[in-house]
This record gives sequence, structure tokens and C-alpha cells, in this order.
Amino acid sequence: MKKLIFSILLMVVLVSCTAAPSAVPLAVLPTMTASETPVPTAAATETPLTPTATITPVLTATPTLPYPDLGYGPTNFPTNVDPLTGKGVANPDLLNRRPVIVKVENLPRDHRPQWGLSLADIVYEYYTEMGSTRFASIFYGNDSPVVGPIRSARFFDFNVVRMYKSSFVFGSAYSDLFSVLIGSEFSNRIILEGERWTGIFTRFQPNGPNILQANTGQIASEFAKYKIDNSRQNLDGMLFKQQVPAKGGQDGKQIFARFSGGIYNRWDFDTATGKYLRFSETADDVNRNNEKYAQLTDRQTSQPIAADNLVMLEVRYTQIKAPPSEVWDMQLLGEGKAWLARDGKMFPVKWHRTKASDVLTLLNADNTPIAFKPGQTWFEVMGLNSSVTAKDGVWKFIHAMP
Repeated sequence: MKKLIFSILLMVVLVSCTAAPSAVPLAVLPTMTASETPVPTAAATETPLTPTATITPVLTATPTLPYPDLGYGPTNFPTNVDPLTGKGVANPDLLNRRPVIVKVENLPRDHRPQWGLSLADIVYEYYTEMGSTRFASIFYGNDSPVVGPIRSARFFDFNVVRMYKSSFVFGSAYSDLFSVLIGSEFSNRIILEGERWTGIFTRFQPNGPNILQANTGQIASEFAKYKIDNSRQNLDGMLFKQQVPAKGGQDGKQIFARFSGGIYNRWDFDTATGKYLRFSETADDVNRNNEKYAQLTDRQTSQPIAADNLVMLEVRYTQIKAPPSEVWDMQLLGEGKAWLARDGKMFPVKWHRTKASDVLTLLNADNTPIAFKPGQTWFEVMGLNSSVTAKDGVWKFIHAMP
């Protein structure tokens, strides 16, 4: 029976790999080391896609009750409060399920802007290979009828799937990683394009770029059909307060996160909205002297990508395979350096996660939880050798492994 299940899953992922957008060629994304190798400029000059008509997203209204002074979390969240955003939801039944994690690409540039990222509770951005990054986007308090472009899994994704006890939507995986995925305790919550999940996936311009997309709002009914456990999970760990922490904050009006010469981004604090607005690179910058940016929006909602919290993490990257294959793993367990940016302030903190099922927590130096601002959080996962500089409220993080 196990062999039969393995054969069926293998056939599904092979179909997905064949139909999915092809991986970015090695010639387009060279390996980045601590000395940094950039992505060639050809990636920035490709013809943009023609935007599709905007589909109205499934938004959950947030009650306008006063936020409690003590905040919410890190435990004992009310049943109508999303423990991943600290915000109330109009329909508490929406939270009676597992979160949904969808892998979303960051390259090639002509596939931007992505769909659905503004509706995620949390987004992790991390280095994958050959100078590139990808996003693990987590949907819980909201659904989105379109999320994408969907791309393949990486070893880092084990951290987020186990943290949030989620379902996992991705496009494919290379053979060694796929074998570990189907042998995992969450293998029945893996969602791949194929006959089993036809109601979840669509294709954008199938005769052109053939981009894979998913509807997160369809997953609950599909899980019910196959009798897959989709019950509410313990997601304790994050503390939320409207008040800015009183101590330890430094000016943090602008944050740069540079992963390579081909992938770098900037977050500007917007005083009007109280959020950090994301600006992504539009061209390669080999010598770090000619960065070019454009504001990133959500093609699904037409809204800017705007984070209430931006968290910079220092995590050890472990090489599984050397270039040209270049495979990395990051074990987000234990403790490490971190920085929390919220409300125009930057707070040096530490990240903490004791076991695989724990949601990532941010702590002060005295091991007390520091409060996130209620709303969306983006995590930038940088290597242990990353450099950090700050001057006049401008923070620059340059990624380097391990």
C-alpha cells in the first residue's frame, strides 16, 4: 500500500514539474557566496506580462473595538482573534482550520507583481540558490482566490509547515527533497497540482508563461472531501500590542535587505499608514553602487506590499549540495539574533523556538516577549555572516552564509 501511495504521489509531482513554469536557468542566476555573485541584467529586461482583471479577494472584516492595553498573546487568544496577526476577525469560523502555506516565486522579474501576498498573515523570504529568494506565504485570517506564481519547495519550508501546522501548496521539488516530504508527518497535507486537487489550481496564460496559481479558499472543502484533519491548531507564541515598546527602540525609518547582486529590497516606513512599504530591485547591481527599485504591489488586490512588522533574522545556512546544484537548509531552532522594525523604530531582539512545533517568538534581552504590532509580518531570513550597519535611521543588512 505504501508503495502504491508513493507511486501516485510521484506521478503527481512529475506532472506538476512538467506543466509548471521551468526553473530559472543556471546561466541567469549564478551562485552567491559571501563575496556575492550577481544575477545578469538579462533578467531585468524581459517583456512584462499583461495584467489580468483584478479578482475581488475574500477579506475578513476586522472589528473596530478598542485594542486592549495588555494586547493579545502570546497565549490564550480569544477565539475571534487571529494569533498570527493579533487582529480580530468578523467570522471566527475562519480560524477553525489549519493555516495554508503557499510557495511564491521572486524571479524572474517579469513575473512580478505577485498575486495574493498582501492578504497573507505572514511572509518569510529566504535565500534559495543562485542568488535568488522565494517566499513562504501563510494564509489564515484571510483567503485569496489567487496566489502565485507558485514554485517549488525547499528544505527551509519544513520549518514553517511544522511551526504553523499547516497545509502546504507548492509546485514541485527535486527528487531527494520530495522523498523527505512524502515521508514526513504532514505528507497528507501536501497539495500539488493534479487530479486530486483540481478545484484549487489554475493556470495564468497557459499558452505563454503558464504560471501556476492557487485559491486558498478552496482548500478547506477539499480537505473535508478527503477527510483530512483540518482542525484548529495551537498557534500560540506571538504577542501583539498597539503601543510601541517603550525601551530599546532606535530610529528605523528605512531597512535594506540585500541577498545578492540580483535580489535586494528596501522597506520605507510610511508615516501616513504606519507600515513599511516594500521596494524591490529592478536591475542587477554588481558593485553595490547603482541600486534601482520600484514599489512592489499585489496584482491580486492592486494594493502595495506593506508590512506592519518587518523582522530580520540571522540563521545558520547549511549547505546540502555545492554549486552548480546548490542546495541549502536552515534549521530555525534554538535562538539567534533578530531585529524587529515597527512604527518607524528598530528593536534589536532575539528569535526563539524550542521545538519544531513552536511558533517563532521574539524576545527581549531579559527573555520577555517583545510585542509585534497587530497586522502583517514579513521575515527576512539572513545568514549568520550577514553584515548589519545603521546610520541616521537607515539599516542595511547584507546576506552572507553560513
